[in-house]
This record gives sequence, C-alpha cells and structure tokens, in this order.
Amino acid sequence: MRGASGFGRGKIKVGIIGAAPERGWAARAHVPALKALPDFRLTAVGTTRRESANAAAAAFGAAHAFADAGELSRHPEVDLVVVTVKVPAHLELVRSAIDAGKHVLCEWPLTRTTAEAESLTQAADAAGVHDAIGLQARYSFTVLQAQALIADDYVGRVLSVTVHATRSKGAEETVPGWSEYTYQRENGAGLLEVAGGHTLDLVEYLLGEFTELSADLSVQRPEHRVTETGRPVEVSSPDHLLLHGRLAGGAAVSVHLHDGKPTAAGTRIEIEGTRGDLFLVSTGDKAPMGVQISELDLYGIRHGREMNWLKLPVPLEPPGAAAEWTNVARLYATLAEDIRSGTRRTPGFAAGVRLHRLLDTVRLSAETGKRQSRQL
Repeated sequence: MRGASGFGRGKIKVGIIGAAPERGWAARAHVPALKALPDFRLTAVGTTRRESANAAAAAFGAAHAFADAGELSRHPEVDLVVVTVKVPAHLELVRSAIDAGKHVLCEWPLTRTTAEAESLTQAADAAGVHDAIGLQARYSFTVLQAQALIADDYVGRVLSVTVHATRSKGAEETVPGWSEYTYQRENGAGLLEVAGGHTLDLVEYLLGEFTELSADLSVQRPEHRVTETGRPVEVSSPDHLLLHGRLAGGAAVSVHLHDGKPTAAGTRIEIEGTRGDLFLVSTGDKAPMGVQISELDLYGIRHGREMNWLKLPVPLEPPGAAAEWTNVARLYATLAEDIRSGTRRTPGFAAGVRLHRLLDTVRLSAETGKRQSRQL
C-alpha cells in the first residue's frame, strides 16, 4: 500500500460503505464533514443495491458507485474506506478494506465482540494501515474546553463524577424496522454498546480509566412492534444501565443510562472537585441522541467567592453547522494529519478494543452481581 508520505498535499480519496442517500449517519455526518475539509475528496459510495448506490453517487457527487463493498475497497481511486453500516457487518467489511491495503475509519461499535475487535486490530497493525474508530464525542468543542479547564486545575482534584444519560429511542411501543436489530443483544448495537460506549469513553477521555466497577443491566421495556408490519420485536438488549465505580485517580463515579425516555431525554455529566465543578449538558433538538451527536453546553462553578454559574460560549464552526457532523469533521482532520505524517493521534482500533473490554467488565459485573476490577 501507499506509505503515509505518498499523499503529499494531494487529497485523500474516500469511499463510504453504507452511504444511503435517503437516510443514515453517512448522509447526516460523514458526507458534510468531508465536504467541509480540504484534505479529502469523496470518490466512491457503496450500498447493497445498485440503484441506491447510483442515487447516492449522484446525490453526494461521487465518481464511482458500488453494490459490492469489496470492489469499492479494491478500487485504485479509494485511499480511505469508511464503514457506516450495521454493526454485525463491520467485521467482514473492515477486514476486506484492510486486505486491500486501505486505511479504514469504522463507526463505533467496532464489532459485535471484543474477540472480533482484537482480530481487526491485529490485521490493521500487520498491514501497516491507519485505522480509526468513530468516537467523535472526544472532538466536541465543549469537551475540548472542559479538558483544558481540568488540566488548568479549574476543579482541583476530581472527587466524583455523576452521569445521567437518556435517549428517547424505544419510548414508543412501535419502532422503525431499520432499528429492530438493535434490540437483540447478539447484534452489539444496543444501549450498552452505543450510548454506553460513547458516554463511558468520554468519561475516560476526560478523567482517566475505570479501575473497578459494579453494574446492573435490565430490560424495562420488553415489548415493541415494528412500525411498518406490526410484527413483535424480540427484546434481549438491556435498556437500562446502573454503574458505580472508581477511576484511576481515585474519583468515585456514578452512571445511569437508559433508553425509552419519552420526556426531556438528554445527558448531564457533573465533574466535582476540591476547587470547583464542571457540568456538560446536552442541548438542542439532538439532545436525546447522545453525547456523540448532540450539542453540549458547559457550565462551571468555583468554590470561595466565585459562586456564580458560568456558561462558557461554545461556538459552532462554521456558524450554523450541526454538532453531529462538526465533531466528525474534527476527527477526520486529525486522521488526515496522521495519514500524511505517520502519527497515531486519532482514536484507533486499539482504543476500540479497550472500550469493548470495559463493556465486557460491565456485563460480567451485571451477570455475577459482583464488583469487578479492571486491568489497565
């Protein structure tokens, strides 16, 4: 494959697998992010049907359309393969791109299981390609502000972290057919994997890794039907997570995540320290969708004489842009620098493996009813 220096300042050519033109994360986030960045050019799109692939190519301005993902990965005008399809298909599609010697960006969750994620990490390392995972909440402007304040001792020593994150997904008895697979645990795309993965990764990114935890998982809404057909949905994926734990720095953590909240769904992360507190709060119409998608406001309060709430300005770049794609754009920008220079600053498959292992620890605690230690 082409080495990092081979790109020079030419555009990195991108092929997106799962680029449905009418709906989906690729259209909402990846395509506008790529269009906003000078380092990239969208050259190829792929879906499971030739008709939709052609429609996507026309809608997004791509030169090539594919109904065969392997052909897209092998095409000479594709340098970076982006995988934005259902989680059970990630393993085969990412491995195909790696086998073709292409750089890969895969949405989170990386795979259904930790073993699958480990196999892709080993394959990417052996092939010498750049691999990236879609943990774009790390690139929220609000998160970057909070990170800088924590480093600047705004809160002092962190004592505790409290997270309450809810989604409106599953709040109604009927659910759209495209989402049905997320309600089966074996598909690895439920509350724990998606909302839990993004939210817990953000906590660790800001404050350090979990060293121990106790957790409880439950299904509180066991009955759904497919909107289009009325067919019953088999629900085995938990829609509630209660977690208590410790971070490497000693801070106590309390996390409550749940799906199916019909009112005021959103996320609130409270970071409390010896000198002050910070609060990250989701806002806007995307608030019920999770920290990786919604806009976040940042509030701070200091002990002593400064007892007033402080709302820090969080600009969207460019003005009027949506947080759901600006976060993705910042991830892409970092990946472009990595590809050109050979650095590894973008969260890659190894970060995905660590997060998968954390979720395994959550499941083990819930299954055994025992507090679990985590090897770092």
